[in-house]
Amino acid sequence: MSKKHVTSAEVAKRAGVSQSAVSRTFTPGASASKKTAEKVRKAAAELGYRPNVLARAMVSGKSRIIGLVVAYLENQFYPDAIAKLSNELQKRGYHLLIFMAEQTSGNTESVVEEILDYQVDGIIAASVAMSSELSERCRAANVPMVLFNRSQDDPHMSAVTSDNYAGGRKVAEFLLAAGHRKIGHIAGWSGASTQRDREAGFISALAEAGVPLHSRAEGDFSMEKAADATRSMFASDRPEAVFVANDHMALAVMDTLRFELGLNVPEDVSVVGFDDVPAAGWPTYDLTTVRQPANRMVANTVEILLDQIENESSETRRIAIDGRLIVRGSAKIPKGWAQ
Repeated sequence: MSKKHVTSAEVAKRAGVSQSAVSRTFTPGASASKKTAEKVRKAAAELGYRPNVLARAMVSGKSRIIGLVVAYLENQFYPDAIAKLSNELQKRGYHLLIFMAEQTSGNTESVVEEILDYQVDGIIAASVAMSSELSERCRAANVPMVLFNRSQDDPHMSAVTSDNYAGGRKVAEFLLAAGHRKIGHIAGWSGASTQRDREAGFISALAEAGVPLHSRAEGDFSMEKAADATRSMFASDRPEAVFVANDHMALAVMDTLRFELGLNVPEDVSVVGFDDVPAAGWPTYDLTTVRQPANRMVANTVEILLDQIENESSETRRIAIDGRLIVRGSAKIPKGWAQ
C-alpha cells in the first residue's frame, strides 16, 4: 500500500499559519519568526512531514547542492578535508554530493557531466585533472567550479592550495641545515600541480646551496609504488635524507626502511613528508612534515564558490596559503633549530 505524502498545506492548517510560513521555515536563509518556526516544526513532526527539497529546487532553480569530484580517499588528508568542506557548506545552507573520478583526466569528463545532471549549484574539484574544455562546459552551464588542492593554467578557473613551492623550499632548507648533502626525493603523480610545485621549490633551494639532488624515484601518490621506489632508491649509494611528496607515501617509505631494509629513522636516514595527516603525529611515525592549512583552504574555497553562486562573481581567484614545517622525530633536527 502506498504511503500518502503529507503536504505543506496540511502542515500550515495544523500549525495555524500560512503555507508560505511553512516554506520559509524549511528554506535555508529565509526569515521566519522563532514562534512561527516552532509551531510549524511541531505540526510537521506530528504529521510526519518532510519538505521536498528536489521540488523546491525545481521551483527556485537552486538545488543548494555542491558537487565534489575527488580521485581517491586513501590519503588521510582528503577524508579530513571533505568533512571540513561539508561542515562549512552546511553552515551556509548547502550540502555536498560526492562523486569519485580517476586521478588522471580519463573519466573526469563523464563524472562532471553526471554532476551537472544533478543540477548542482557549484562544483569543487579535488585531486583531479581538469581539461579546459571541461571547465568551459561548466561555465556554459552556469555552474561555477573551484579547484581544491590543485591549480591549473586555465585563466578562468579559481583554485585554492597550500603554498606548495614554499613548502618544498622549507623541507630542503631544513635538511640542509641538519648537514645532509646526499638528499633524495620520492615524487608523487607528475600530472599534479602539487607535486610539480613541491619538487620545484625543493630543487630550487638545493640548487641555491650548491647541492644537486642525489636520487629521485616516483611513488605516484601510492603507498605500494612508494615502497617500490624506496627499495630501488636504497639498493645502492643510499641517500642520507629523503623528501617524500606527501605523508600518505611517507608512511610506506618509513615502514619499508625500518622493517624491510633494517634502517633506523632518523639515525640512518631522515624522512620528511608533506600534508600533516593524523597518522603523521602518531608515535609510530612521528613524521616531520609540512602542514597543509586545511581549515583556511576550506574556508577560502567555500567563500570563492559561494561568491560566484550567490553574487554571480566572475572574478578568478588563485590562493596559495603558507603552511608550517612541523618538526617531529623522523628527521635529524639542526642544532639551534626553532620552529
